[in-house]
Amino acid sequence: MKKSWPGRRPLHAGRVVDLGLEPVTLPDGTRLELEVVRHPGGAAVVALDAHDRVCLLRQWRHAAGGWLWELPAGRLEPGEPPLETARRELEEEAGLQAGHWDPLGRILTTPGFCDELIHLFLARELRPVPQRLEHHECLEVHWIPVREAEAWVRTGRIRDAKTLAGLCLARAWSPVVPAGEDTP
Repeated sequence: MKKSWPGRRPLHAGRVVDLGLEPVTLPDGTRLELEVVRHPGGAAVVALDAHDRVCLLRQWRHAAGGWLWELPAGRLEPGEPPLETARRELEEEAGLQAGHWDPLGRILTTPGFCDELIHLFLARELRPVPQRLEHHECLEVHWIPVREAEAWVRTGRIRDAKTLAGLCLARAWSPVVPAGEDTP
């Protein structure tokens, strides 16, 4: 069921987002209208194999101006629990199923103007299945050693927020390399 916001004036309702002006009273009593994007939310997966490699997608993102390194992820379908979204997206984008799942937490991607909430999961005990990309997806599947992916975070090669958060939370959940060990 779609949530309603009293006094909201719709500006645009698309396939993915709903933009509107919403009346707000701030904690100090100030009243104003804010442009707010409503989003159904999503799920992203840190998929780790038995060789301490993470599945990263090199994906074309028009809004970001080109190629990005990302975790497998996607939008929640109506009524779909976040774990089911994570399972579906891991299969569709990366061609993988996982035998073990752990929730890593949830993040708000851009809370200044959007309510998008992404649920992050750690997937292990991986096995290949047929990949099922949607017609608009332009991506490559890569297996990157976790230490190398963490170096990409530090150098700015990985810029996607859900991927940064997912890698950070996965290390906190189950560190592959002890913190502080940056040399082989």
